[in-house]
Amino acid sequence: MANTAIRVRLTRGASESDTGALKAWLEREQKLEELRNSGRLEIQERAGTEAGPASPMGAGMEIMLVLIGAGAPKLFDEVFEQVKSGVRAWRENRRFVERGEPPEVEVAPESDGR
Repeated sequence: MANTAIRVRLTRGASESDTGALKAWLEREQKLEELRNSGRLEIQERAGTEAGPASPMGAGMEIMLVLIGAGAPKLFDEVFEQVKSGVRAWRENRRFVERGEPPEVEVAPESDGR
């Protein structure tokens, strides 16, 4: 099955507000916003699926971007690159608006189970 979802997980040093801020940032990325407005992309915040040393208080939160529709696999690579670019821009911006280093962010393809 082709990838139709992208998991964005904040690690080391992430706060709950970081997850919401990154989600809002990604929602405003032009290409992602266009796909959301056309109903071809959902951006959801959810409880994380993995616990470990990077998230000592539990699994934390993550952001799932789910492509919808028959053309989703064809769009995947373009959206994946846009998400990675958006995450880099958000981390750079966060360095200027808050103290300390921004959290590490993992961006990975994932099947959404549909």
